[in-house]
Amino acid sequence: MSDTLHSDVIILGAGLVGCALATALAKGGVTVTVVDPAPATQIRDTHFDGRASAVSSTSWRMMEAIGATARFADHANPIERIEVGEQGARGLLNFQPDLENDGPLGMMVENRYLRIGLREAAEASDGVTVLMANRAASVERDAAGVRVALADGRTVKAALLVGAEGRRSPTRDMAGLAVARWDYHHVAMVGMLEHEADHRNVAHELFYTAGPFALLPMQGGHRSALVWTVAEDDAPAMLSLSERAFTAEAQKRMGGMLGAITLAAPLSSFPLGFHHTARITAERVALVGDAGHGIHPIAGQGVNLGFRDAAALAEVLIEGVRLGLDPGDHQLLQRYERWRGLDTFLVASATDGLTRLFGIPGKPASRLRRFGIGMVERISPLKDFFMAEARGESGALPKLLTGQMV
Repeated sequence: MSDTLHSDVIILGAGLVGCALATALAKGGVTVTVVDPAPATQIRDTHFDGRASAVSSTSWRMMEAIGATARFADHANPIERIEVGEQGARGLLNFQPDLENDGPLGMMVENRYLRIGLREAAEASDGVTVLMANRAASVERDAAGVRVALADGRTVKAALLVGAEGRRSPTRDMAGLAVARWDYHHVAMVGMLEHEADHRNVAHELFYTAGPFALLPMQGGHRSALVWTVAEDDAPAMLSLSERAFTAEAQKRMGGMLGAITLAAPLSSFPLGFHHTARITAERVALVGDAGHGIHPIAGQGVNLGFRDAAALAEVLIEGVRLGLDPGDHQLLQRYERWRGLDTFLVASATDGLTRLFGIPGKPASRLRRFGIGMVERISPLKDFFMAEARGESGALPKLLTGQMV
């Protein structure tokens, strides 16, 4: 076996976004090598840890187009309505799409099924080589291309390197891409609840000054994913509560709207922060997903921003290769930069603003927020705009996000 592998693109990171990008590129005839330090057994771990993702309707169309949804559709649950409220006032704003014509706002899927399904879709794609339990020991870039020396002694050569490793992306740091970041001093507690009443495919988001409390409908009607944001000083005490005490606190936030509740999986938690790179490209380098931007989960757009990156980059590269251009061509990377740079900045800024707005304590601030929410509820064009944002339908959409192949 040769010690040197060749492909058009190298993707560092076999997470959700990296595997979706690899599969999309392969469908368009672009060859890909995916490298990830995690062992294959970890990626395929079927252990239920309570984590789930809200996949927007446009991201779901992309998954359908690249042939991935068949691997996890049986485990998905539609989000047919979103109810937004504030402390002491539920249902101030309701997003109810035309289900017959437009379909649901998105789909809820446990992360284990998404992770395994997208990994298998990448592995099954002609032109994709997946190298697990491996990492980039060194990277060289110049006008001729990219050369990645792997920890196992092999070398991978390509025209473009894509960083999809997440928030602590070594590729971003290696490329010298400046990043703005700050800490919200909040912690998101994530888990799964079993509840007495049927959720009727409704997602609930309740805003408290300490942070949002979200319930997202999972398959079966009597399970909901929980994303509960608390101040970082309060997180250790909350996470150390007994199950009975924790569910009692959750019931207070829920106001009993889903009946009796129990924990269906161990809780996990992670600190919340913001980061955004000034640029998402450099010489023969492009960033996708959290490598380029990390936002507060207040609007549930994190992973969907990454899928939008993948759809745009796939379209740019596939069309460029068909024209005979090098995948690392500066013009192609600039097109990707222009396409995604503004959208990610606007979404990141909006979620940061919402986080700060809803964190202001006091009755005057609460009255102002309720007035604003009420205006959105009453003004149809404004409401339609926010619903389109929830679906990921704003701006110039890549073909994959409309369900079309490139």
